[in-house]
Amino acid sequence: MVMPDKLMRLRRHEAAPETRRPVMLAIAGDSAAGKTTLTRGIAEALGTDRATALCVDDYHRYDREERRNVPFTVLNPECNYIDVMEQHLQLLALGRPILKPVYDHSTGKLVRPVLVEPREFVIVEGLLPLHTKLARACFDITVYLDPPEEIRREWKLRRDTSERGYTGEQVLAELERREPESAAFIRPQRAWADIAVRFAPVTGHTEPQGTPLSAEILLRPTIQHPELTHVLTDDDRRTVHLRLIRDSDGRPVDALHIHGYAPREDSRIVEKAIWEQLSFDHGTALPDTLGEYAPGRRSEALAIAQLLLLWHLLEARA
Repeated sequence: MVMPDKLMRLRRHEAAPETRRPVMLAIAGDSAAGKTTLTRGIAEALGTDRATALCVDDYHRYDREERRNVPFTVLNPECNYIDVMEQHLQLLALGRPILKPVYDHSTGKLVRPVLVEPREFVIVEGLLPLHTKLARACFDITVYLDPPEEIRREWKLRRDTSERGYTGEQVLAELERREPESAAFIRPQRAWADIAVRFAPVTGHTEPQGTPLSAEILLRPTIQHPELTHVLTDDDRRTVHLRLIRDSDGRPVDALHIHGYAPREDSRIVEKAIWEQLSFDHGTALPDTLGEYAPGRRSEALAIAQLLLLWHLLEARA
């Protein structure tokens, strides 16, 4: 008997050429890990005519008021329609439209569903896109965002108090309530990611106020990555460097480091090296919209992370 996840991989591989199935990218991570920021830059670079972006946090079973009376948080699969999410991911992966539920984060209510039609590229972000084998089988590229917990908590506190109507005390209490389920259900997804991205300050380095965060991007050998050793060394005195390290599971992995204070000329060398390795004549310049994390604010580390994912999407399409 063929398992559902293996059957899904076969169906995607054997799809008829005329169906032109979309390339699927998953970006998983805990609440306020930066998933939407990463997704937005990639989707904007591709354009709305080529990319569909959606959030699987819309598959919550309960609205905010109803969740007061259940014994788990939204991080728990029991609080989400995981089976419906799996079904919809399969349809999208085969190039078919879905009627997606919608959770309004500003009001905490479940509202009218929307029709989603997959374009060339489908970017899926959220808390649990890599939770099951069947969901993982729908994706070509998988990413996990892994910021240090103190930074993520700061981001969540700022976002939820300014955009979602919570008080600071409510956010902190909810973070404590969610921690066991974050450990049980969210963080284990990191093991299934082709790329793990961690935005954080450089350890032991004092940076001026307002310096963008640095990034460590782990490039696992589960998929083919662009070759960067001809432009980068393992010299950690350089603002951008590449070195072979041991991952948390003990396996060797390439780690690309981009310091937050990297000058534009340094990151430009890496961006050019990535872009020139596309296996087809794309005929377009490097996207200049990557790296924006706030109006008028740019991060070279974020730009390179987004460009790497853009390269993977375009290569998979080719």
